[in-house]
Amino acid sequence: MSTAAPLKFQNTLTRQLEEFKPLVPGQASLYTCGPTVYNYAHIGNFRAYIFEDLLRRVLQLNGYKVNQVMNLTDVDDKTIRDSQKAGLSLNDFTAIYKKAFFEDLKALHIEPAEHYPAATDYIPQMITMIETLLTKGHAYLADDKCVYYKISAFPEYGKLAKIDMANQRSGTRISTDEYEKESVADFALWKAWDAKDGEVKWDSPWGLGRPGWHIECSAMSHAILGPHFDMHTGGIDNMFPHHEDEIAQSEACHGCKYVNTWLHCAHLQVNNTKMSKSLGNFFTVRQLLDAGFTGAEIRYALISTHYRMSLNFLIDPETKNSESLLQARSAIQRFQNFLGRLHDLGKDGAPSAEAAKVSDEAELAFQNALNDDMNISGALAAVFDFVRDANRLLDAGTLSKERAVATMKVFNSILGVIQFEVKNEFPAEALALLEERAAVRKAKDFKRSDEIRDALKAMGFVVEDSASGAKLKKI
Repeated sequence: MSTAAPLKFQNTLTRQLEEFKPLVPGQASLYTCGPTVYNYAHIGNFRAYIFEDLLRRVLQLNGYKVNQVMNLTDVDDKTIRDSQKAGLSLNDFTAIYKKAFFEDLKALHIEPAEHYPAATDYIPQMITMIETLLTKGHAYLADDKCVYYKISAFPEYGKLAKIDMANQRSGTRISTDEYEKESVADFALWKAWDAKDGEVKWDSPWGLGRPGWHIECSAMSHAILGPHFDMHTGGIDNMFPHHEDEIAQSEACHGCKYVNTWLHCAHLQVNNTKMSKSLGNFFTVRQLLDAGFTGAEIRYALISTHYRMSLNFLIDPETKNSESLLQARSAIQRFQNFLGRLHDLGKDGAPSAEAAKVSDEAELAFQNALNDDMNISGALAAVFDFVRDANRLLDAGTLSKERAVATMKVFNSILGVIQFEVKNEFPAEALALLEERAAVRKAKDFKRSDEIRDALKAMGFVVEDSASGAKLKKI
């Protein structure tokens, strides 16, 4: 079998397609931006988390041992604001949404990261970083008793987002965690406590207060992955200011390059419009699950468009009927139908040289597409081509069942949507009708046979006749 093409990614930092060369051979260190746990994560959030899961799986397909960190932002402006509205302590409030987040990860078949650091567990590390930045002249204590990062002291500020600093007015201060993308301003590293923070406060050399959002990720990534690591990812909306600020404070603090490769996924739109609660097109994973869709179907819909392309999710806001999810259901059903045929095959036929070639070429085409900046369209094309060719060989009796299943497992190591255990999902009443149908057809009672067919259809099943006998299939 031919060797796969080198693994390459479009690096946001350089705007170029680059071959992946890890700092430690055979290992990949990866920091992925996780949720701010103040509400249930929506499908736009999970577009990013599934992209990060795809990245993890592609690295593993190429033989890398992945060390992934996904942070949990459990202290910022939003978590404080909403915990007070709910009348709960910060910890009790964020615990609700941390639990929900992990439930959603499981439903979408997202592989667990090695580390899930919560910001509130790393306050001492944040304080240490801020002290270093103050000592080095990259930060200052202002009159409002907050510590700010001095952008003018870091000449490379703007290199990720490609901001022309010569035409920007810097020197103003921003104390909120998030600010307008057009703003280039000194940002808060430490916020002095005031009454609106309630009980959310920690002691520091500058008095009571709490960290700013941007310093959290820098401190947690340094504590777990070190000052310099391979990859950092997130949604395109995180690139500026959040990731730009991470670079500035991390490189100024530690005196070395922060991250080699930056990857960002594009926005998700719903019905060609930005998702928002006010427009009624804001959907969580659990809403779609309650509407009758599966985690695999949601995953497939979110994974099947290239991560750097905007994804348009089609759904009726009232009925929750989704064209995108129905298309995903159809695709997954094709995979399951093929596996069902393999299951019914029993023992192998007489495998041909062509059968082995079809598997080898499909696996290579699949990996080559993924190694080209995670070209999921090319990878899915390889899967569907394989299913088509394998079905033809199955008809001819020259397919190796064992080899075909192994190839499908290679595909599913990335896709994560295929069930390999064939389960009897048909109620006893339907199976009894199927047996009766076989008997009446043998007796040439075709009127009763048609009645049974209609009864099964009303129950949600169709009958497929083949040389090996009749089978039920869900509509």
